[in-house]
Amino acid sequence: MKRTSTHLLSALMTLAASTAVLANPVIRDGIVTDPAGRSLYVFDKDEAFKSHCEGACLKAWPAYTGDVQPGTSVSEAAKRFEQGERKQWAWKGKPLYYFAGDAKPGERNGDGSGDVWHLVRPAPAAAPVSSSYY
Repeated sequence: MKRTSTHLLSALMTLAASTAVLANPVIRDGIVTDPAGRSLYVFDKDEAFKSHCEGACLKAWPAYTGDVQPGTSVSEAAKRFEQGERKQWAWKGKPLYYFAGDAKPGERNGDGSGDVWHLVRPAPAAAPVSSSYY
């Protein structure tokens, strides 16, 4: 149990240290992630551009913050907003968060947590419609 706690604390410290330099969210493997591939989540109790995750919630679900990386494109669905003293990212208005239980890129352990935390899965682009028949 102590090893798990140490591992979780290490992951939290890595997230906290990295949030100051993160850039715009990207779509990778069908979900919205940070540029390093760490999964991002939304909280059902949030409002458009307003986080309701505070205190202990933010320890388990750190806010996704950071500046726009120069020279990169940002999806029209991604916007930054001010929440207190932080500039948090949102996807279609929903604030974005990490899950402290995801220790490495690609993990998706927070999806469905408490039935209120979810991965962001953008709708796939519609296939072009063809009027040609074969």
